Amino acid sequence: MIEQLVANRHGPRDTGSRQQVPSCVGCRCALELTAHPDTVKVAVHDPSRHVPRVRTPDLNGGTGGLGRSMVTGLAHATAVTSRASGGKSVSACLAR
Repeated sequence: MIEQLVANRHGPRDTGSRQQVPSCVGCRCALELTAHPDTVKVAVHDPSRHVPRVRTPDLNGGTGGLGRSMVTGLAHATAVTSRASGGKSVSACLAR
């Protein structure tokens, strides 16, 4: 779960295809884990306003597309929120 949220931090990257895939090689992000009585909230904060999107999975070309669907399927709730300081937070709540 954490790997998928961190992998979705954003900035443009050319993959060699005609499609621009979100990435942020070298950008800073912050991981926040918050324990609640029944859940654990995992949040990744990054400086980009680019919102992750669900893509059609690429099962042959290796460009991914499974992460967002996996996170949504495993989590009780997910959210993308703008941060007052700029950028966004992408979070998922999981059962404890």
